[in-house]
Amino acid sequence: MGNNVEIRQIDIEHAACTAEVICLSFRTVANEFGLTPENCPTHPAFLTAARLRVQMADGLQLFGCYTSDALVGVIGIKKRTCCEFEIERLAVLPKYRHKHYGTRLMMFACELILRDGGETVHLSIIDENAVLKKWYQQQGFLVIEMKQFPQLPFTVCFMQKVLKHTTNSRAYQKDNPTEKE
Repeated sequence: MGNNVEIRQIDIEHAACTAEVICLSFRTVANEFGLTPENCPTHPAFLTAARLRVQMADGLQLFGCYTSDALVGVIGIKKRTCCEFEIERLAVLPKYRHKHYGTRLMMFACELILRDGGETVHLSIIDENAVLKKWYQQQGFLVIEMKQFPQLPFTVCFMQKVLKHTTNSRAYQKDNPTEKE
């Protein structure tokens, strides 16, 4: 990864180009798992700029990873409660993968969430995507639930990462020694 990397917030005015990066990034997943607008219309591979604007107006904060002013990756953060946040739309364009942009975006998001009083970060992925699941586990996320929804052609894996240790999370730490303090 080059030194000319900057992560900055994306304004709603840039929803169209951001949606394009998200779609292109998630297209590889859609192709791998046979997802189409008919069998999975809400998958990020089929995101429209209009739908992204609605999500942003509803509280989704997007941050872009720029290299030489080109948007190469995106991450979304949404506040659930005062101390619980959701990561959405982590996307890196295929030709920029395996260069640590995703890791950098995730670290940025977790630091931002922690500064904002967040204690727990949640996300959901396609459970059958073993490579992505392993990557998130390497980022400190643990599987908390798997669920099959009748309208989806895959199993959803819900994951979480504890950022700030509370009374409840100390027991969690004790039972999960791979999670670092």
